[in-house]
Amino acid sequence: MKYAIIAAGEGSRLAQEGVQAPKPLVRVNGEQLIDRLIRIFMDNNATEIIVICNDLMKAVGEHLAELERDGLNGCRVPLRYIVKSTPSSMHSFFEISRFLGDGPFVLTTVDTIFREDDFRRYVAAFEQSEADGMMGVTDYIDDEKPLYVGVEAGENNAANGAEYQHITGFFDTKEEVLLNNRPSIPGTLYISGGIYGLRPSAIQTLNRCMENGESRMRNFQRGLIRDGLELEAFPFTKVLDIDHASDIAKAEAFLKIGN
Repeated sequence: MKYAIIAAGEGSRLAQEGVQAPKPLVRVNGEQLIDRLIRIFMDNNATEIIVICNDLMKAVGEHLAELERDGLNGCRVPLRYIVKSTPSSMHSFFEISRFLGDGPFVLTTVDTIFREDDFRRYVAAFEQSEADGMMGVTDYIDDEKPLYVGVEAGENNAANGAEYQHITGFFDTKEEVLLNNRPSIPGTLYISGGIYGLRPSAIQTLNRCMENGESRMRNFQRGLIRDGLELEAFPFTKVLDIDHASDIAKAEAFLKIGN
């Protein structure tokens, strides 16, 4: 399985709040965000890990060069990285997409925090799925601008006890999603966790979005639905992002107690 990390943001809010390290090098429980993801991906049979970082934060590029040369925790990292500033996450995805189009892959941003056992089950479910994509979702909503995910329980999924559900759409407001939401657990409201398991067919949608001048990852996800791709939602216990200095303490507490 290939994995990809978008680490090209500037982390300006963290810097304004006194966090000196670039976001990919911020430590949570003593482990840098980029190293944590790479370690977890290697624990889940990574054949290649593709990373994009911007060219303004030289320390991140230098760290990736060290990982490529010296490995992580004594293990060689199957790393490929790009140093390039981009105007959006979708543009970053586009830059690394040329290395992702020959098989299934999992993409996430560098500040995504989740439980490792959740991720292990997610990868196993994605590998067994025949869908075009499997998105990590969560009912833990602590995001300034969440992307709500409409789901419905499919008959086959319910019959075989699988945890994932069919995605009907992506919505900006709670009201929109409630009109389209029929989860297996009534009343559950999911948002995107920023964890994307995709197959090569998704790259065609990405290219169309870029041609149309779209730049937000939520519009890419809507494009997948528009193009008729079959998407499934896999619920994580929680997914957190590190956008503010206070989020570091939240993430540390979450990972320590396993909630």
